Amino acid sequence: MPFANFKVPEKTLTPEQKEEIVTRTTELYVEIYGERARDSTMVLVEEVADGGWGISGNVLTLAMLGEATPTGTGDA
Repeated sequence: MPFANFKVPEKTLTPEQKEEIVTRTTELYVEIYGERARDSTMVLVEEVADGGWGISGNVLTLAMLGEATPTGTGDA
């Protein structure tokens, strides 16, 4: 079963954006593996709490990056 796991900062994606990630990722797997992959492809979009992620050994926050929370956030 094809599986993709996206970890994103909490509250940075709208439900519509999460849906687009799921849809486009599924289509990519179908393009690569063929139509047989559609029914078994699993896509997980995980939201990581602010400050719960980092790069190059440094913890990052949305405030540090100047990120704004998109409107209409919620679970997809």
